[in-house]
Amino acid sequence: MNWLTALTSHTAPAVLVTVARVEGSAPREAGAKMLVTAESQFDTIGGGHLEMRACEIARAMLALRDSSVAAMRRLERFALGPGLGQCCGGIVHLSFERFDQTADQAAHDYVNDLHRFWHERQDSWRVLALDSTTPPSLYDAAGNCVTGPKLLSHVRFDRKRVCHVMQDSNGQRWLIDPCLAHRPHLMLFGAGHVGAAIIRAIADLPCHVTWVDERDDMFPDTLPANVSIEATDIPEALVDAAPSGTSFLVMTHSHALDQHLAERILRRADTAWFGLIGSRTKRMQFEHRLRERGIPAERLADMICPIGVPGISGKAPAVIAASVCAQLLLAWEVLELSQISDCSRG
Repeated sequence: MNWLTALTSHTAPAVLVTVARVEGSAPREAGAKMLVTAESQFDTIGGGHLEMRACEIARAMLALRDSSVAAMRRLERFALGPGLGQCCGGIVHLSFERFDQTADQAAHDYVNDLHRFWHERQDSWRVLALDSTTPPSLYDAAGNCVTGPKLLSHVRFDRKRVCHVMQDSNGQRWLIDPCLAHRPHLMLFGAGHVGAAIIRAIADLPCHVTWVDERDDMFPDTLPANVSIEATDIPEALVDAAPSGTSFLVMTHSHALDQHLAERILRRADTAWFGLIGSRTKRMQFEHRLRERGIPAERLADMICPIGVPGISGKAPAVIAASVCAQLLLAWEVLELSQISDCSRG
């Protein structure tokens, strides 16, 4: 369970630990988080001695059971090599932020708004006073304060800026923490064995998934936080309405439906990635039929079939799922690097 799902699901007192700044080599990047309760830990800031010390500090804060600054906020510096004996050797600054949603309705509302932004694939920014117990604030991508007191109105939020600590003219330190929506969006057609295995494998990956099938009883009762379902008899309508940059993965129970969806997907020019389950023979048959329906050769070349990382030949659902998820991560990383390059040139 990731930190945000845990924070939303567990209302007991907890401390959110955030990698606020990194100097040199470190296990995780600025902005990585974990949630610590009196008995549990969710997500990770990199493991090892650093994580053990962070848990100790977080639980010491929880044990104070008051609302002093020491119990509510901290910023600690860790030298990984000389201080903790870790091989990375860099320096990590961690912020500690205590939540008690049962006693503080404002904290409960703040957490719900943070989760809502993430679920709706919208960027948000957390602003946290590190030297006082001022309630945290949540801003949208346009810089509008959504929850909490309006703080630091002069700050310009930039999606390319990572989590960092800012010090104002009065010496007050502030954590500026972008909680950026996962950009990759996968539309997965098919709730059979392989589709279900992919959903299990993709649960903690940085993406959002729309899982589509006409058979409502095929979906499990419990879904990962990054997955939503669509039970529909007209899946092609979802293809047509999907946002630009959506990735598509087709593996339904019907070859005729697979072909119909493939045609609708290939008629779009703005897809990020399109995979179709099947053999090379299936690909040849589909190419022939799709050419007859006017799909040009350059679009057919964008259809990934067979799916999965080349060299992995196992056909068990879990093996296919691992291979396809690796293939998606590679495709999304290439796309992200391309978008960053385009932005820098602009």
